[in-house]
This record gives sequence, structure tokens and C-alpha cells, in this order.
Amino acid sequence: MFLRNLLCKLPPVVRPNNVHRIHTSVCTRHGEYEWQDPKSEDEIVNITFIDKDGKRREIKGKVGDNVLYLAHRYEIPMEGACEASLACTTCHVYVKHEYLDALPPAEEKEDDLLDLAPFLKDNSRLGCQIILTKELEGIEVTLPKATRNFYVDGHTPKPH
Repeated sequence: MFLRNLLCKLPPVVRPNNVHRIHTSVCTRHGEYEWQDPKSEDEIVNITFIDKDGKRREIKGKVGDNVLYLAHRYEIPMEGACEASLACTTCHVYVKHEYLDALPPAEEKEDDLLDLAPFLKDNSRLGCQIILTKELEGIEVTLPKATRNFYVDGHTPKPH
């Protein structure tokens, strides 16, 4: 992974014709779709992130965006240590109650993980499991005061 990321950042090198070239695929980052702007007004889904200090940040997301990766794009402090593999609770959020019914019910794995999340509430969900739809227009998600990182306390992975 490290080597691939490093290669993605290197400038192209001019080589003589007799030198073999290495072909690599196009570099992508997790949540690549979320890094694209909406193509039309019909795609836009407005979302408000509220950080642990109560600061509100209104974002224009789009249909199909994953809330975790959208937060990474806009540097909202939502960790996502497991990179949406359903192995941690560091993307734990509180969903404003009137939007809960518009979300699909949490699957068993998400429920099991939420049981481990600090500051659990009845409107807790994992941001990595929330995919924006038009029915979620205006959704508000609030980050809890703290999350538990099972990797190393204090470690914050960088999106790639």
C-alpha cells in the first residue's frame, strides 16, 4: 500500500525506447466517488455535520456519497480507522431523529459494533453505513464527544 501511494505521487520519467516500462493502474483513494462534485442540481443532498464542539458545517453532498468518505473530503474530524470495513466505531455519529426512518435499518454487524461505541444513544449509527439518498436531504449528523480507536489511542489515519 505504501509503495503504491508513493508511486502515485512520483512524476513520470522519460525513458529510452529500450527500457521496459512498468504498467500500473490509475491511483485511486478510498471514497473516490465522494471526491467528485455533483454533476447536476438533481444529485445534490445537503448534509450538516456538527462537530463535538457544536460547530455546524453545511456540505453539498450527492446521491450515493458515503458519509464517512464525504467527511474526509471536507476535513470533518471523523476518523474511520477501519476504512469502512465494519471493524471499528470511529465513524460513530448521532443522526437527527427525523431522518432515522429514511435510513435502512442497521444490519446486525453495525448493531454489534455500536454496542461497543462510547456515548451510545438511540440515534447512533456508523457514518460508513450511511449512503446519501434524496430522502436524506437536509440530514444532520453530530459527532460524539469521543470515539474509541481499537488500533492505537491517538492514532488518526489519513485518507488516501
